[in-house]
Amino acid sequence: MDYQTIVVRKEDGIGFLTLNRPEVLNAINRSLMAEVTHAMDGFAADPEIAAVVVNGAGRAFSAGFDMKESATRQTTEIDQWQQVLRADFDFIMQFFDCPKPTIAAVHGYCLAGAFELALACDVTVAAQSTRFGEPEARFGSGIICLLLPWVAGPKAAKELLLTGDDKVSAERALALGVVNHVVPDGSELERAVAIAQDIRAAAPRSVQLTKRALNRTLEAMGLRTALLTGLDYDVLIEAGAGPERNEFNRLRREEGLKAAIAWRDARFRKAADE
Repeated sequence: MDYQTIVVRKEDGIGFLTLNRPEVLNAINRSLMAEVTHAMDGFAADPEIAAVVVNGAGRAFSAGFDMKESATRQTTEIDQWQQVLRADFDFIMQFFDCPKPTIAAVHGYCLAGAFELALACDVTVAAQSTRFGEPEARFGSGIICLLLPWVAGPKAAKELLLTGDDKVSAERALALGVVNHVVPDGSELERAVAIAQDIRAAAPRSVQLTKRALNRTLEAMGLRTALLTGLDYDVLIEAGAGPERNEFNRLRREEGLKAAIAWRDARFRKAADE
């Protein structure tokens, strides 16, 4: 495949996948999803690859799923939303399901679907200035892959998701267990590679079976069933979009993303002042 939205390379037994739409903060669109899946399938099948490192080009890891694409979806049909959101869900979970360990090296913004992608990875390294969050509730959207309560616990997850907090610091993310390491800006990829090298030095069969055992243990505890239940509720949210979501999408289509975000943030500033 001739990649247009990602950069892929292999070096010393490590697969590198870079989200490469820096002009839109590596927003995840359908083209990027297809290319990432193709690359991840290749890494999974390659016996020379011991681990996969994913990062983002430019100023951010990723701002999440592409709002420009989502703003054009006007359907209220449950079946259509199920297909769209299941594809989004599977895109995120491929990092959890990959037989090789996956390591996210994040910087800048790591929001919404990209935050869920980082949660799905086995290890996450964050630059000091990274900002995390799930702002979906602020514009009437839902959570595609409800991994956060499994990683950070229900109390923290409820606070972050129900307020739509999108300014979670790297240090707080570390305290919540959302990331494994916080490092100086610019050194996150280096630390991720060092971890991948340690994995590569271990016995490949043992590593892969141990990851599978860990994942199966979580699934025996109900993880995948819970995630699919959460996805069902996301379908209901998207198919029955309320006035907030409709206004956000209208502004996004007619005036651009900056105007839509300014409207969203103004509502929350007003609420905070009251």
